[in-house]
Amino acid sequence: MSSTVAAIILAGGASRRMGAVNKLLLEWRGKPVICHVAETAISSRAGQTIVVTGHDDAAIVRALDGMALRIVHNPHFDEGLSTSLATGVTALGKDETGAAILLADMPMLHVDTLNTLIDVFVDGQGRMICVPVCQGRRGNPVLWPRHCFSDILQLVGDRGARNLMTTFKDQVREISCTDDGVLKDFDSPDDIA
Repeated sequence: MSSTVAAIILAGGASRRMGAVNKLLLEWRGKPVICHVAETAISSRAGQTIVVTGHDDAAIVRALDGMALRIVHNPHFDEGLSTSLATGVTALGKDETGAAILLADMPMLHVDTLNTLIDVFVDGQGRMICVPVCQGRRGNPVLWPRHCFSDILQLVGDRGARNLMTTFKDQVREISCTDDGVLKDFDSPDDIA
């Protein structure tokens, strides 16, 4: 286990494209979508797993009950993804040299892929932004080094940190993989079927 890298799962969105249903709570392969993502993070070499909640906080907390993770609530989740990123990064301790940002609607990610990102990050002494690439496309999760955290905290609105890869383009390390789970998120009921 690597105590220097944390896994942060962003689970605070309102999932508006699904209508009134919270996609993270829909059952997929026998359990809620969010539980698959949490299990992947927990079983990885990340030193800790943090789940950032927002919309449907109580239901997400119930779904994750008993799992070895820490839950932090983002009271400003309706202001966009950037606030959940900030909540997760702020929850980190001083010992974490990096954070893998997982999206809670991507349950097909393989733990081996997350472990590879962590291993490459640690081997690079925690200086690189590690991003998986499958079929020529960048995917998620992205593992961010501590020196990028202050920039992540400056983001506003419903934008993730991906644009920061342009700012730090010389520090981006693309990790080739065959795990198409890095590209597949659940945005519609058809995706979950």
